[in-house]
Amino acid sequence: MSEHDNTTAAGPEPSGPAGGGPVDATPAAGAEAGEAATEPAGSEAPPVEEADVHPDTTLAAERLLDLQRLQAEYVNYKRRVDRDRDVVREQAVASVIEALLPVLDDIHLARQHGDLESGPFAAIADKLEATLSRFGVERFGEPGEAFDPNLHEALMHTQAELAPGTEVTTVVQVLQPGYRSGDRVVRAARVAVADPQ
Repeated sequence: MSEHDNTTAAGPEPSGPAGGGPVDATPAAGAEAGEAATEPAGSEAPPVEEADVHPDTTLAAERLLDLQRLQAEYVNYKRRVDRDRDVVREQAVASVIEALLPVLDDIHLARQHGDLESGPFAAIADKLEATLSRFGVERFGEPGEAFDPNLHEALMHTQAELAPGTEVTTVVQVLQPGYRSGDRVVRAARVAVADPQ
């Protein structure tokens, strides 16, 4: 059999869609490109996970919170101690004044009678009163003051001529002066009062 016969027996070569040319072997690539084109335009790549926080950073934040809490506790403690110290101081001064009330009354009476105009006893009385004043001790109660039940204790109610225009009960005589330490009244002034006519 000749070469021409072998060619004829093998059959015709496959033809393209139009029957004229060879079959194109690239449709698969085109299909992949089409699939890629059909993906949503707004799709984004998955987010990249953030790096883990370093253990030292977490420890430093915890220690900072501990320090802030300790500082707040210390500030509150200091305020409480200062307040308690002031209260204890006032109580101590008030106790001393109460113990010295008889002596202070005698000094006040001696001054009223002119017995402390000079002499060594006058100097001692002045030093005692000056020392107490440095601790905030103050004597109060004078004739002519408006009667205040928080500051005065009325032992007598009398008839007396008051200053013109007086409209309230008024102190007309101080029997014993009052003493206070700061805002605390150690003893109210014992007074005689009169009402306006």
